[in-house]
Amino acid sequence: MLYIETFRVRNFRRLREVGIDLDPETTVFVGANNSGKTSAAQVFRLFLGEGKGRFQIYDFTTDCWDVFDAFDSGSGNPDELPQIELDIWLNLKDDDTNLHRVIDLLPDLSWNSELVGVRLAYRPRNGKQLVENFEECRSKITAAKLAEGSAYEPWPRSLTDYLTRELHREYEIVYAVLDAGQCNKNFEFDASFTPDWVSGGESKLGGKLDDLIRIDFLDAQRHLVDGESRGRAQDLSRKLSGFYTRNLEQQETDLAAIAAIADSELRLNQHFAEVFESTLTKLSDLGYPGFQHPRLVVKASFNAQTVLSSGARVHYAMPTGDGAGGTERTLPDQYNGLGFKNLIYMVVEVLDFHHRWIDADGERPPIHLVFIEEPEAHLHAQLQQVFIRKIREILPKTDPAFTTQMVVTTHSAHVIYEKSFEPIRYFRRTGQDGNLHHTDVRDLMTFKGVTEESTRHFLRQYLKLTHCDLFFADAAVLVEGNVERLLLPLMIQQAAPELQSCHLTILEVGGAFAHKFRELVEFLGLPTLVITDIDSVHGPKTDDADGASEPDDDGLDDADGQTSRATCMTTTDDAVTSNETLATWIPRIRSVADLLDLPASDKCPPQQENPGHVRVAYETRQPVEWNGERDTRAGRTFEEAFALQNLAWCQDLKQANLGLRVRDAAKMTLDQLHEKIHQRVRKLDKTNFALALITSNPAEWLGPHYIVEGLEWLRDQVTAEASESAQLTEIQAEVRG
Repeated sequence: MLYIETFRVRNFRRLREVGIDLDPETTVFVGANNSGKTSAAQVFRLFLGEGKGRFQIYDFTTDCWDVFDAFDSGSGNPDELPQIELDIWLNLKDDDTNLHRVIDLLPDLSWNSELVGVRLAYRPRNGKQLVENFEECRSKITAAKLAEGSAYEPWPRSLTDYLTRELHREYEIVYAVLDAGQCNKNFEFDASFTPDWVSGGESKLGGKLDDLIRIDFLDAQRHLVDGESRGRAQDLSRKLSGFYTRNLEQQETDLAAIAAIADSELRLNQHFAEVFESTLTKLSDLGYPGFQHPRLVVKASFNAQTVLSSGARVHYAMPTGDGAGGTERTLPDQYNGLGFKNLIYMVVEVLDFHHRWIDADGERPPIHLVFIEEPEAHLHAQLQQVFIRKIREILPKTDPAFTTQMVVTTHSAHVIYEKSFEPIRYFRRTGQDGNLHHTDVRDLMTFKGVTEESTRHFLRQYLKLTHCDLFFADAAVLVEGNVERLLLPLMIQQAAPELQSCHLTILEVGGAFAHKFRELVEFLGLPTLVITDIDSVHGPKTDDADGASEPDDDGLDDADGQTSRATCMTTTDDAVTSNETLATWIPRIRSVADLLDLPASDKCPPQQENPGHVRVAYETRQPVEWNGERDTRAGRTFEEAFALQNLAWCQDLKQANLGLRVRDAAKMTLDQLHEKIHQRVRKLDKTNFALALITSNPAEWLGPHYIVEGLEWLRDQVTAEASESAQLTEIQAEVRG
């Protein structure tokens, strides 16, 4: 079995330096918008597909543009100009039948069944000549005289500007055989490695790769007809006609069918002659068409191969309910839903790819690489799941020496959760070097190797049941419960409206389970805000004479093996948190007093040498005033913190429906009122509280400070990337001139 095990891309769009492993059968690319998923497919199209060599200057990463512009013609080395590279590593997996196909790609005679590698690069044909050509163009500009005061800058303003027009003339695709013994386990070579470049024509390596790998693309823009639409759209009848012509048995030997078509053609020609006679006579009176006055004749031309495209149409059969003997009624294809037509279209297209591969002229390539972009377009959830589950099953069985590898790029949770974590490749917009224009690709096979099966099972089940879009979001918010989930959009609108323009996914995980997402969000590197409660409980009781600690009210065990304890206010001496997120993840502190004293900077600990991307938000001490008393207080839960943050408003009779109003509050001290609120919250119908708050005027209340502080941190994380993207757009516009 010969297949592509991994590939590495350098300096292509967002993919500055990434390695991506491919599953032998199906790999799923996921990630937020503009994270590089499509680029990972397009690099194959430009190196090996029908778009071979059609690179543009915009296909280089943005830091390459800086290198081009900073290049000094006098002292710079033309051989160090940026180039786009694609390394492909093939696994023969004891496949002796295809060994002769890769013989030209083996590094030497000492090859011992390692992966077979080849590097393709888009690099200058002649770096020295390129620089001379650029300088010649610049000299013409210097000699030209512009009107005084003119702000116009003639082309080329820079080397980048020069290559916007001359890239195809100055650059070419070259090849080099790679030796797996000279790189590390990630297939990275050290800086001293110098490939032996050869052009495709000289080495025929380009042709050898074409003989090894066939590439097909099912793009997202499929332009299917819906109803009476026109333009570039294509109906199923035309698609099936093409499939019939290329792949199915033709009916040329069926004389009866051919005779029927000929008789129909003859009768239709007689009809045309009668109805067009007067019109064509009038044209002849005008001297048209001219030379020796030839006659115009309208004739039909039928043949068995064109009947399907010109005269046959796909219909949908409708059962009549009369049983086997009933008359079947049919509807034209435009009367069926666009989603179902799209499903049929994609299946036919994939089958068409497969048949063309099978029927390829000469020796068939052993690897068929099929890229399917966003199959969810026009498909509802059920059809998305059907497609990804069944697409491989519809392909005819082939010889084991031949492999079809599919790569699916998607934004659909329904697609990826039909698969386990193993084939998922997550594209993260911030690369390892911290540059927001770069992408880092995370292989969830690696995630499998660093987590326990019980944790992976919990995550798979949770993500599948909730259909969350964690893998496609700009950032994630993990909340304690239903109240926070319902109210968070309002608090975002109040405190950080910029987040409304970002793709946030909100996961309701509870304080007891949030820490189970620790490995996943840290692995993905996704900016994540964890909103949880401080959940203060009484601390350990004094040991008795036998050295055993005395059990509390219920005697139940906590997740960490400690005996669970009765809840208490945050002002209680020696109070500890029962929240496992705070105790075991961030910030790994049990003492409530220490949690309340913790500075904000410690709520987002760094990861190794990089800034942290996960921040925790829990109740903090905030100024409170009641009946002339001033103090700082912290709530135990969201509802208690909200009541303290909006104390006068919550105690107003108009807000009685919230359930936080305390009778005779006006006669109480601040300590008494806080204790009553604490007791009231323990019996509060939290869903009713959230719904009542939603119906109130959001301008009259404030979100708890700890949540506002967390949302402002998250805003700074995601809007920094948005600002960088806006700068990139400006740079691109400037380069285009």
